[in-house]
Order: sequence, then structure tokens, then C-alpha cells
Amino acid sequence: MKLLLAEDTRDLNRAVAAVLSHEGYTVDSAFDGEEALSFLKENSYDSIILDIMMPKLSGIEVLTELRKMNDTTPVLLLTAKAEVDDKVAGLDAGADDYLTKPFAMKELLARIRSMTRRHTRYSAEELRFEDLVLRSESLELAAENTVRLSMKEYELMRLLIASPGKELSTDFILSQLWGSEPGADTDTVYLYISYLKGKLRAVAAGAVIEGARGGSYRLVKA
Repeated sequence: MKLLLAEDTRDLNRAVAAVLSHEGYTVDSAFDGEEALSFLKENSYDSIILDIMMPKLSGIEVLTELRKMNDTTPVLLLTAKAEVDDKVAGLDAGADDYLTKPFAMKELLARIRSMTRRHTRYSAEELRFEDLVLRSESLELAAENTVRLSMKEYELMRLLIASPGKELSTDFILSQLWGSEPGADTDTVYLYISYLKGKLRAVAAGAVIEGARGGSYRLVKA
């Protein structure tokens, strides 16, 4: 698999690239946002790792341009901060996952494996509920309007559409979508449910997500 690693701290870039190469990945390294975007316009990748704080263009700016090109390659954002605003901004821009520095190389490798595995799992199918259409190939949610989902948002919506009207507990959602990923908890599920509620409003869908924080959630007709 071919990866793009965009990290402006050269020692960290080289260390991560060395570990990834040792694990069998082919790695292109970029040291600022403009260089990363140049790589992305010229090459295809199985996964992308973007540092948020980079010179010339930030990781979020690079990600935004990538999604404008309708490129759905999985993106992992690296951030030196644990601030919720950073995470929200990255996920809203189309990131599939994030990792806070400092991080363990084993965790980075696990996140990459998880992203690439999820990305290749889905065929070009469409799932429907009421006027909603969920497209796996483009990660789009459509009704009156259309929005793109992150991979995790897609997985959660797919889970809800596959069980229309059924109550899915927070624990069940965590086990299905996050497994044993460190840091994933009740608030993680609530955050992604909140994202999807906003996306449903954005597409003017005839469906809503019901449920209380920490409890169960279900997709029903509006």
C-alpha cells in the first residue's frame, strides 16, 4: 500500500516514514502543506497522514482541497492539541480519524490498518431509507441535497440504515465501529450522532435520529 505522510517536523517525519516502510508501506514524505497538495494532485494513495499545523497550508486546508477534488482517500489527522475544536474542524473537513501527539507508533499503525480496511470493505452499493440514499463508493448522503460523510460517519449511518427503526445501544455501536480503539467512549458515539443529525438536516431528509446521550439511537421517519 502507498501512503502520503505530511509532517513538517523533519525528525518525526523521517522516524514515522522509517517505521511505515519497515511495515511494508511505500511512503511519500511531504514537509509542508503545498508539497502535500502537489503530491496528491499527481499520485494516488491508499491512505494519507496529515499534520494539522504545517507551513504554507495547514493539514485542514489540504484536506479541504482534497475533498473538493472528490477524492475519498482515508485521511488521518495528526494534532499536537487535544482540543475538541481541532477534532471537530478536522472531521467537518472530511477527516476519517485523528491522532493526538505524542502518539505510540503501534497506535498509528493500528489506525492506518483500520482506515484502509474499512475503505476497501464496501462495494459500490447504495442503501436507502425513506428519501435517504447512502452511497458507499462516494461516501455521500443524499435526499433533497447531498453531503459527503467521513468514513466513520458513513459507517455509523450505514449501521443505522441497515436497522431502520431498531434501537442500537451505545455499547453496541462502540463495539461495531470502534472495537478496542483507545479513547473511544460514550461521548465519541454522541459526537458522531450529533454530526449525522446535522448532515440529515443539511440534506433536508425525511428521516431523523432519535435517542438520548449514553442510551440507544434509532433512525426513524421524520
